[in-house]
Amino acid sequence: MAEIRYTKDHEYIRIDGAEGVVGISDLAQQQLGDVVFAETPPLGKTLKAGEPAAVVESVKAASDVFAPVSGEVVAVNADVEKTPGIINEDALGRGWLFRIRIADLSELAALMDEAAYAAYLETQA
Repeated sequence: MAEIRYTKDHEYIRIDGAEGVVGISDLAQQQLGDVVFAETPPLGKTLKAGEPAAVVESVKAASDVFAPVSGEVVAVNADVEKTPGIINEDALGRGWLFRIRIADLSELAALMDEAAYAAYLETQA
């Protein structure tokens, strides 16, 4: 199973070699409510860790999705732009937003693994 890392802003990156699949955590989609719009970054865009990369809107609010690491967008999930509710149904699976070629694998060390993310969520309650 692929390793997943999380940001404090509730993005995840599922690591696959030198690339990663990025989306929002299950908690984030629950807090947003029904997702009605998703905008992915353009293919080929170079992102820096922490900068806005995508947008997810729900009936409650709009939320930027930040790049968890620096790199180049190598794929986007057109399905979530057509059917944004997929994010609510399967945030960590079919609801991914974009795939990034990781520029510096050492940036992953700044992200939380699943156990650390679960502990972080406990402090947010």
